[in-house]
Amino acid sequence: MTTTTSSQLAQLADLRKSYEKAELSEEASNADPLLQFDHWLKEAISGQLPEPNAMTVATVASDLRPSTRVVLIKGYDARGIVWYTNYDSRKGQELGGNPWAALQFHWVELERVVRIEGRVEKTSAQESDEYFASRPLDSRIGAWASPQSQVIPNRTVLVTNAAKFGAQFMLNPPRPPHWGGYRLG
Repeated sequence: MTTTTSSQLAQLADLRKSYEKAELSEEASNADPLLQFDHWLKEAISGQLPEPNAMTVATVASDLRPSTRVVLIKGYDARGIVWYTNYDSRKGQELGGNPWAALQFHWVELERVVRIEGRVEKTSAQESDEYFASRPLDSRIGAWASPQSQVIPNRTVLVTNAAKFGAQFMLNPPRPPHWGGYRLG
């Protein structure tokens, strides 16, 4: 790690922005948090913001160390916010031990942040199957081929795994048992 000079620290300390795009008031907000979220997400999408569906998910491991990563929201309703991933990943293992998590959406261009905390559960097998079937073929094969959150010796491992599972499943790979959805409600 490089040492930060006092000049660099002063530059960081001087970085400021005045946030004036919109006001957040009770009168201008929907009383239903889901409807307010829906309005803001649609505004981010229609504004063509980069990755408006990206959200940070924070989990906590059994050693009580927090961890964050960016995932993509794939659905939401009164039951909660949904995303899909490898259950054997670090986030999946952490959620298996502690089902509480936090999500954050940060739409810089709109000067908005949404934070949501709650209990996480797996989506139903049917929901996971339906979403998995909608993914592009290379993404479905990738769910089989990539040992997410694990160290691999080189890219050849992924290419070999993809070729193996591609040959095995051809154009119709089923959803792997280690892959599916989570819902934070």
